[in-house]
Amino acid sequence: MDFAAKPVLTGERTVLRPFTARDADAMWEIVNDPEVVRFTFEPGTALTPERLRSWYGVRTADPDRLDLAVTDRATGELVGEVVLYDWDPAARSCTFRTLIGARGRGRGLGGEATRLIVGHGFEYVGLHRVQLEVYAHNARARHVYEKAGFVVEGVRREAALRDGVWVDDVLMAVLEHEWAAHARGAGDG
Repeated sequence: MDFAAKPVLTGERTVLRPFTARDADAMWEIVNDPEVVRFTFEPGTALTPERLRSWYGVRTADPDRLDLAVTDRATGELVGEVVLYDWDPAARSCTFRTLIGARGRGRGLGGEATRLIVGHGFEYVGLHRVQLEVYAHNARARHVYEKAGFVVEGVRREAALRDGVWVDDVLMAVLEHEWAAHARGAGDG
């Protein structure tokens, strides 16, 4: 049980695939999108195109994490990323994060990408728990995570200073049996 296998996961609207160094230019545009910056990065995060090229060029080698490019199935355009990381083999758990650029938002791509990678984690890797952190004021992401079966476990109050305002950090998780029940229920609709 690990993330050594880097799959291609295909949904109705998205294809998740391993990153290559060639994805750095598209990711540079995505990580500089104002909404991505607002909800994802700490102020002062030093990203450069060269650093991204290096980062995405080696992601496929790590057996303790799974970084996949989110692409629009119809066009092949790279619109974001989904990641399972902080793998704890003893607890069969990891952390999830995602970011979707402007051209990928509002079309259900992020929700489908979330379900695909989290489902892979439970169904193929054998995870027991997937957790995440999301800023409380990121209503769009919270809605996506709740639809995917994540539940709020707690709130770290005023955990980050964003644009001069203290914001809460919401801790969410989904457990193996919750995922199985949620996935069965999704097929009923």
